[in-house]
Amino acid sequence: MRRREEAPIAAPHVPEPAPSPVPAPSPAPAALTAPAPRRAKSPDTDPGLPHRRWWTPYLFLLPGLVMVVLFSLWPFVNTVILSLTDAQILKGGRFVGLENYGRALGDPDFWTATVNSVVYLAVVVPCLVLLPLALAVLVQRKIPGIGFFRSAFYTPVIASAVVVGLIWQWVLRSDGLVNTVFEKLHLISGPVPFLTDSTMLLVSAMIVTIWKGLGYYMVFYLAALGNVPTSLYEAAALDGAGAVRRFLSITIPSVKPMMLLVGTLSAISALRVFTEIYILGGESGGPGGGARTLPFLIRQVGLGFAGETGYAAAISILLFLLTLVFSLLGHRLSKGDER
Repeated sequence: MRRREEAPIAAPHVPEPAPSPVPAPSPAPAALTAPAPRRAKSPDTDPGLPHRRWWTPYLFLLPGLVMVVLFSLWPFVNTVILSLTDAQILKGGRFVGLENYGRALGDPDFWTATVNSVVYLAVVVPCLVLLPLALAVLVQRKIPGIGFFRSAFYTPVIASAVVVGLIWQWVLRSDGLVNTVFEKLHLISGPVPFLTDSTMLLVSAMIVTIWKGLGYYMVFYLAALGNVPTSLYEAAALDGAGAVRRFLSITIPSVKPMMLLVGTLSAISALRVFTEIYILGGESGGPGGGARTLPFLIRQVGLGFAGETGYAAAISILLFLLTLVFSLLGHRLSKGDER
């Protein structure tokens, strides 16, 4: 019996193992993958902004710069140049160097005007620093009708200086309102020489300046007082502090920077005073010119057919230096207060 051949036994099919998944690469940091920043295009080469050039912003500044150069810088430079010459109104001058300055320092009229200007400043500035502050504290209160008083106190500010001077001239002259009232009350035997005595004329001009400046600087202090927290006053009141104590301990320290600003501005205005002296004292500046200030002397020396513009320019430069000294002093005090 033939032996049947056995078929070979096939090996069982074993499935191949699936390849293990390769982990995805982690994203690179943004700093490494971000494209390099493109170089900013120059306004001159950027086709999207054909109207922009490097000088475009200066076009907006040009009108203001022209005004400053024409009406501030050039007049100052011209004044310095004139102060070094003996120029007059109707004829040119020659270069004389510092001769005009030496003449001014030896001129008794110059020193009289300088003393008057400094005294004017010494009296007017403290009054215009303290009185508007007290006035601002009073009108700051929210009571019925306070708006009327604020407007009344500010009215002299918007009035013309000439009109104000004429009103006060009518009030202070020998037959004016003040002397008439004093005589009716038998307080004086004769008219007070408000406008005919140099010292009284200077004091009268100071009163006009203070009266006209009260409302102006009151607005400055109202703005500063609006920034003072009311909680400070309430806490001080709970501690038993009275009105005077709160004013000295809270109000004054809080508005001290504004006081320094008002002092600087009023000092500059006091050194430039002219209208009050001219309206109350006339073209001579009082009897014998005894109430003349530096601006009044500059006008008197520089005008007329024989006006000495070179000498007047030298006095103007000296007035500028005097004003600069007080301005720097105020700036120094403000810096010391900030420290």
